[in-house]
Amino acid sequence: MSNLPPRLAEIVEDFSLCVGQEKLEYLLEFAEKLPPLPNWVDTSEANMDQVHECVSPVFIYPEWKEGKIFYHFDIPEEAPTVRGYASLLQEGIGWTTPEAIEQIPQEFYLQMGLQHVLTGQRLNGVTAVLAHMKQLARNP
Repeated sequence: MSNLPPRLAEIVEDFSLCVGQEKLEYLLEFAEKLPPLPNWVDTSEANMDQVHECVSPVFIYPEWKEGKIFYHFDIPEEAPTVRGYASLLQEGIGWTTPEAIEQIPQEFYLQMGLQHVLTGQRLNGVTAVLAHMKQLARNP
């Protein structure tokens, strides 16, 4: 977990202590904490960054300030697992550098044990979210 930002490492550790369905319940708690998009975010079609690999509509809006990036997400409540994953990424990464985003292992969710409570299709979607975040960090 040395490649994870400190807060994300804490979240991963918390998940690793959960057993069975507790992991899913904890993920759903994160889903409930995902804030709505700020009013100033331009959601016009030209500014929409969609993660097409997700079955659910997932949009990521990067905010840049002084060389650091913060991600805002627009994900329907009907997609609680991907909302939870996006929320834990948002909380765990916060404002960070593109280099720090790039260092996060693509499948760090394995350390959390999510592969035991999510389907393969959902895991593909959450993996795509992080991959898309990395792509956005490479292209400010």
